[in-house]
Amino acid sequence: MYRLTPDIALVQTLDFFPPVVDDPFVYGQIAAANALSDVYAMGGTPLTAMNLVGYPDDKLSMDWLGKILQGGAERCVAAKCTIVGGHTIRDAEIKFGLSVTGTVHPDKVLTNANCKPGNVLILTKPLGTGFVTTANKKRACPPELLKTACDSMVQLNAVGRDPMVECGAHAATDVTGFGLAGHAFEMAAGSQTTLVIDLKTLPLMPGIEAIDIGRFHTRASKSNREYTAADTHLDGTPDPYRLDFFYDAQTSGGLLVSVPADRADELTRKLLANGALCAAAIGEVVPRRDKALWVK
Repeated sequence: MYRLTPDIALVQTLDFFPPVVDDPFVYGQIAAANALSDVYAMGGTPLTAMNLVGYPDDKLSMDWLGKILQGGAERCVAAKCTIVGGHTIRDAEIKFGLSVTGTVHPDKVLTNANCKPGNVLILTKPLGTGFVTTANKKRACPPELLKTACDSMVQLNAVGRDPMVECGAHAATDVTGFGLAGHAFEMAAGSQTTLVIDLKTLPLMPGIEAIDIGRFHTRASKSNREYTAADTHLDGTPDPYRLDFFYDAQTSGGLLVSVPADRADELTRKLLANGALCAAAIGEVVPRRDKALWVK
């Protein structure tokens, strides 16, 4: 974030990654929605974007690239964000994403480091995209489950920005590659608090029971678990199935919002009315304990 005037600050972010689905248009949509999310998580409004592309044009038709860019452009139009250029390179692997610039009022910036004891934690998208996309790569994912996951990844986190700002949220982050565990850990560490997560309340991708998630762990699942292990307390014997979702890396996941308890119901109503896929209260913020994460 860079403050320009007393009333305007720039929010700048970028993100890109290889394809997570086979459909080039949908891949472009997902990558763009994912890149835009950091601006929304800070309470900002995306204004301009630049395409970031790595593409093996010596091996693949340019038609595929055109569809990727069309998908990204569609999400930018939906976000009222103007694509003003970009950069492409020849690469052995396809990569696509955006560099995004937005604005926010300097006094209304939301960070991931201001959780307050007594806050309720609200999550705005279901978990499981890592398992679904991995299963799809191995041709073991039912089409209807893949569509559900794609619809979730394509949704702009704009649906959560205004409600969380209106309800006085203290902190927020988008849940992506570090999984819920990693991003919750960063919120706790930055706020010098402990986040208590109730696994039984985690929203799971509808239809996820159609795949055996134990067969489709990503490398990130292991690294997310290892990254947070030293600062995580497992209360009793948590459900191992739901614990896997705690560590599953998300692509274009939802917002994790830390909101005053007396505004949590209001936030839930506003999120759902605004089109959020879910508004699940998954835990609370408490004064700092010996561990940053307390999972039960």
